[in-house]
Amino acid sequence: MSPELIGIHHVTAVTANARQNHQFYTQVLGMRLVKKTVNQDDLSAYHLFYADAQGSPGSDLTFFDWAHSQPQRHGNSSISSTALRVGGVESLEWWIERFDQLSVVHSPISERGGRAIVDFQDAEGQRLSLLDDGNTGKSFPWSGSPVPLPHQIRGLGPVTITVPEIKSIDGLLTELLGMRPTEKYADPEKKEFSIQIYEMGAGGVSAELHVRVRPDLARYRPGAGGVHHVAFRVADEKAYHAWMRRLQDMHIPNSGEVDRYYFKSLYFREPNQILFELATDGPGFGVDENIFDLGNTLALPPFLERRRAEIEANLKPL
Repeated sequence: MSPELIGIHHVTAVTANARQNHQFYTQVLGMRLVKKTVNQDDLSAYHLFYADAQGSPGSDLTFFDWAHSQPQRHGNSSISSTALRVGGVESLEWWIERFDQLSVVHSPISERGGRAIVDFQDAEGQRLSLLDDGNTGKSFPWSGSPVPLPHQIRGLGPVTITVPEIKSIDGLLTELLGMRPTEKYADPEKKEFSIQIYEMGAGGVSAELHVRVRPDLARYRPGAGGVHHVAFRVADEKAYHAWMRRLQDMHIPNSGEVDRYYFKSLYFREPNQILFELATDGPGFGVDENIFDLGNTLALPPFLERRRAEIEANLKPL
């Protein structure tokens, strides 16, 4: 029996201004900084994890702090939008008032794929949406958030990728990853039914990948305000090892098993070179910090602890 993906695990994007980024995601969006650590492949850069109160899998929006990055250029072969779930149209209306007060660029409430949604951007042009999830599923609000409990962000919703054609990636999503194509809906920019929904696991808004087909667009240029990769949830280590075998059996070039300490990862690229990650739900962010103290200090995995002084000297305070 093939292993199963159970939803979106996290999305990792790029910022060139960690202090501004921290202020926006904690003070404007009211998310909790659950882990302040470093990019394990580039120790000069923060890796900041924003999530719900517990840092639950499926609630993490994370950022690499690459201060010298040029601004990204939106386009093809990219992770082009990340949705964040809120509980109801009333919450969307509340957020529009907040965005107006704080001068955050946003759209009006619209319907997309049968759900109410508001598009917005951070100061670097990161494309985000707030989406009504109907208050389905568990949520873990953060008592320290400036956002009232009923309107807090509940976790990640669908992630949208943009590709020039769908045939090559459809095979990978369905045959390798076991995703199921469901309905199509119209691209708001083109008014054509050119966005295909693929669902994972039990389905629902936290377990969908939306594939937008736009052959007319130039290729995406990575940079600040863009997304680096999307990660999909793997329930446990048994499934994780099964995914490693599956990638090998299907001759998919990949990173091999990578222990990130807070979860274990596998990385590979789909045919358009978008970076996908498979990540375990555990052990989680409480492995080295008390749940009440998440994100307050620089956390380093044990294999980097001996280099703490050197690492801290190269990081600017948030």
